[in-house]
Amino acid sequence: MKTKMMLGVMSILVVLSLLLASCAPQEVIKTVEVSKEVVKTVEVEVEKEVVKTVEVEKEVEVVVTPTPRPSDRKGAWLDEVVFSVVSDEQAVTQLKAKAIDIYASGLSSADLPSIQEAGLNYSEQNGLYYELTFNPVGPVFEATGKLNPFSSAKVREAMNWLIDRQYLNQEIYAGGAELKFFSITTKFPDYAELADVARKLEAKYAYNMEKAKEVIDAEMTAMGATLVDGKWQYNNEPVVVILLIRSDSDGTRIPIGDYVGNQLEAIGFATDRQYKTSSEASPIWVGGNPADGLYHIYTGAWSATVIDRDQGDNFQFFYTPSSAYGFTALWQAYTPTEEFNKLADDLAYNRFANLEERREAFARALELALEDSIRVFLIDGKNFAPYNTDVAVTYDLAAGIDGAQLWPYTLRFVDREGGRMAWGQPDLFVDPWNPVAGTNWAFDNSAIRATTSGGTMADPFTGLFWPLRAERAEVTIVEGLPVGKTLDWVDLKFEPEIVVPSDAFVDWDAVNQKFITAGEKFTETVTAKSKSVVYYPADLFETVKWHDGSSLSVGDFMAAMIMTFDTSKPESAIYDESRVSNFESFMSVFKGFKVVSTAPLTIEYYSDQYQLDAEWNVTTLWPYCGYGECSWHTLAISNLAEAAGELAYSADKADAAEIEWTHYIGGPSLEILGKYLDQATTESYVPYAAFLSQYITADEVAARYANLKAFYDAHNHFWIGTGPYYLDKVFLTEKTLTLKRFADFPDMSNRWDVFTEPRIAEVEVDGPGQVAIGAEASFDVFINFKGEPYPQKDIKEVKFLLYDAKGEIVYVGKAEAVADGQFKIVLPADVTGKLEAGASKLEVAVVPLTVSVPTFVTFEFVVAP
Repeated sequence: MKTKMMLGVMSILVVLSLLLASCAPQEVIKTVEVSKEVVKTVEVEVEKEVVKTVEVEKEVEVVVTPTPRPSDRKGAWLDEVVFSVVSDEQAVTQLKAKAIDIYASGLSSADLPSIQEAGLNYSEQNGLYYELTFNPVGPVFEATGKLNPFSSAKVREAMNWLIDRQYLNQEIYAGGAELKFFSITTKFPDYAELADVARKLEAKYAYNMEKAKEVIDAEMTAMGATLVDGKWQYNNEPVVVILLIRSDSDGTRIPIGDYVGNQLEAIGFATDRQYKTSSEASPIWVGGNPADGLYHIYTGAWSATVIDRDQGDNFQFFYTPSSAYGFTALWQAYTPTEEFNKLADDLAYNRFANLEERREAFARALELALEDSIRVFLIDGKNFAPYNTDVAVTYDLAAGIDGAQLWPYTLRFVDREGGRMAWGQPDLFVDPWNPVAGTNWAFDNSAIRATTSGGTMADPFTGLFWPLRAERAEVTIVEGLPVGKTLDWVDLKFEPEIVVPSDAFVDWDAVNQKFITAGEKFTETVTAKSKSVVYYPADLFETVKWHDGSSLSVGDFMAAMIMTFDTSKPESAIYDESRVSNFESFMSVFKGFKVVSTAPLTIEYYSDQYQLDAEWNVTTLWPYCGYGECSWHTLAISNLAEAAGELAYSADKADAAEIEWTHYIGGPSLEILGKYLDQATTESYVPYAAFLSQYITADEVAARYANLKAFYDAHNHFWIGTGPYYLDKVFLTEKTLTLKRFADFPDMSNRWDVFTEPRIAEVEVDGPGQVAIGAEASFDVFINFKGEPYPQKDIKEVKFLLYDAKGEIVYVGKAEAVADGQFKIVLPADVTGKLEAGASKLEVAVVPLTVSVPTFVTFEFVVAP
């Protein structure tokens, strides 16, 4: 009897070990100890693996190490993700209590000790940064008659001297952040390339309260204000600066706002400090009209969603009406100088013959940005998103978790497939959701991101793009332009001339609702600087479905492209004046597109814009309208509502017309959209029928509207995408939502498991502590990762700056490679001969190829006669 029991127990343990191993992410080893009994040979078949024990007369240890069975799961790893609002102060506590599994928005460097003490895992994010957004309308607000000091560019520029960024870093971020003066990020490639330019400007605009007061005093006087008993007055009333201070952002923006308020009071202003959540502040600074005078300063913060390898477009985005945010009244109020506006557009579209021209323009734009200072940048933060130890996720070096395109594809529990994960973040439903000009808030887009897919996927470590729905691509660039390639899925070639075909679509006729070809619009041959050809797989329209069950179609691609043009055409029924500036900027480089084939889908795109990486030149024309994926049938009903004057896609148009800002997931918009869905169904309505009817059949029309109606009845919203999760439940008042796994998502769940750990360079500089004036000096730069030398082939460059005793940059150079993990810096005798006695230093920037985050280190030494 004892023998039989031991055999039974052993068999169960072996079976259990194999079953556990089949679903575990790594190899599982089970040890079974058998007493000194005779054990008969037993054969057990489990999932086609055979394990045998042999007859023995002694103690036997059986070790079972089966090969894990690959998962056959498709789509998201989780069954559902429940979003809720959790304050930064409560994040760690709720994680420890298992009330939430992940706090994805991240906490500041000051909170890192509490995260570590709690034993939580965490991601590291380099792409979150903080700034002050100024209201530039004036000099007097028409609505209130009050003076706006920040209508003066000189006052805004002086704010750079008024603010001690080092104080903010030490007191608020525990010294764990980087001082920020520019729209470019200190941890991204452009800053490393322009470090010498940046450091000089940072020295020029360093904290100097006396200089700030001197400039502001002169400007206030020129605007008609008077200083009475140390306090500014205008028309015998105090000049009160209204600060919108965010109260719900990683615990840092309240102290930032209070510090700025204190500094302003110290030089004579009164302040009105209004502490608001993002949901409370957004209707004022994003959705409102700055001319109303309801605020002067907003404590802003922005988060990169990818490692941006070319941040030249940041000037256009942050400083000009041509910005993607140009649909707001605030951006429409921006008035950059002609020189700055042109440079911003040139840098956005890389209108340069070579990298030297680009560098020169970039350097000048950095200067002009500080003179304009429509924004004063303060801090490049390093944020940490904590999560429990049973959670696994791949995070982006810039975007962290919530801002990463990849999170919906990799978030899971360590020990199992499926399950329900509780996700916490500071806010939700800040602005209305619509794909054309809806919310751009990180808190909303963290969820929106899970509902979308796309043509490409951003690499979380390098910022390059991999194919997601696209299969392969070809990029052609005019000879001589500085474009390179890294990944094999893109083919790069150069041609002396790129001719736009006469049958390529180059514009849109809003009256006749058809595209205009190059042959129809131009009498001469049209050329471009770049050409992208994207090839989609043959089964694209069979495998990819919208969340309402409708199959993706060519009509979706074409409808999305029409929307690029139609809203900016005065003849259009959905014309929006706020979108014109951005459209004109787009048209200055757009040269045309052509659908070469619909089966399989192949699209050519021509432009005078180019990026420095071939992978960034791939234009997929995926049906994404800027703020979400857009199917032709959801666009159809919201276009009908806008044409009828009942809804508006943009905040600016909604405010001007005093109608609802289109909201696909809540509020009065739902009833209006539902009404037009019924109308579209009854009429078998095809939007832009004169053109789209060739791509949309009658059967598809009927099926699409029926599917959308069923989806709306089930989920009470109109937000559909093609991503790994669909939006199930929405509770706007309670600020919660539920995402559920989309069963029809075509990809295997483990497709993106290839991304493991970013290889951030660890750098040490060694050299003499004293250098003689006029003598050659050399320094060794050691570069490792986890104790192992960093391969030379994976290092793009090692750049260094030499500072003299006055703190000024006197020499810029590049280190020479010696061996894997080692570079050498040589300061020639003629360079050290120009140094003065005193303390000098080297600042070294190591730029790897495997990650697009440079590492900066300094080495100090004494210069002696």
